[in-house]
Amino acid sequence: MAAKVEPFWMRKTLAELDSAEWESLCDGCGLCCLQKLEDEEDGSVYYTRIACKLLDLKSCRCTDYPNRRASVPDCVQLTAVDAAQFKWLPPTCGYRLVAEGKDLPLWHHLVCGDPDAVHAERISQSGRMITEGSVADEDWEDHLIFRAG
Repeated sequence: MAAKVEPFWMRKTLAELDSAEWESLCDGCGLCCLQKLEDEEDGSVYYTRIACKLLDLKSCRCTDYPNRRASVPDCVQLTAVDAAQFKWLPPTCGYRLVAEGKDLPLWHHLVCGDPDAVHAERISQSGRMITEGSVADEDWEDHLIFRAG
């Protein structure tokens, strides 16, 4: 009988992942690309439904991923080195889950094989986001959807 091999995200540390494995942890929810507000008193991070100008509102994918930092200089580049700081990511995020030593959820494309499952399970905000330019900065609080952390 053959031994059961654990998936790469369970048998490797984040630092051991190659670039393709690292990128594949992204579930395509797009939540990290939503505008966020931070409470200055307690450091809580609140997600809004306001999408980065590069986020496709239906697919929840960046429309210029390789060059995103050129037009969005404050775009956060997630790396294994920063894993301890992933608490601001949603609790469903593959990067955060693996950093915390947890398995990926059943709807994650690496588990179920379906990249659209994240939308079918309504983990993503597909179809429920608004564009960054459509809301004045002072009105962002009107569009809060959840608190992370």
